[in-house]
Amino acid sequence: RRPFEKPRLDAELRIIGQYGLRNKREVWRVKYTLAKIRKAARELLTLEEKDEKRLFQGNALLRRLVRIGVLDESRMKLDYVLGLKIEDFLERRLQTQVFKLGLAKSYHHARVLIRQRHIRSLERFCAGIMLPQMIVSAT
Repeated sequence: RRPFEKPRLDAELRIIGQYGLRNKREVWRVKYTLAKIRKAARELLTLEEKDEKRLFQGNALLRRLVRIGVLDESRMKLDYVLGLKIEDFLERRLQTQVFKLGLAKSYHHARVLIRQRHIRSLERFCAGIMLPQMIVSAT
């Protein structure tokens, strides 16, 4: 990738401002996760439809995406995985969920509340790990 590609830099900056991210590394981390998921879906789509590997790994991938709330249950096909965007993952972050629920005045305020342990998630409550970038499952 080019270091000073204007459209990419503008898009990353827009995402940072829109979701209250701390730096571009957080954007890149989500992009990398999305790229790995899409690559796995592409590889599975090249296999035959009745292939055992495609059925088993494809269902596992789809169930994981539905569990974290990135994919709807009505769209449980590998073709829909290729249509996922970075915004779908950013919407499931704890920081975003806290703001959307109205517990914070802004994304930045939500981040502060999480870091200062005013807000905890039941998933990681026992471990005591609370990070704004934590993905909150839909179930």
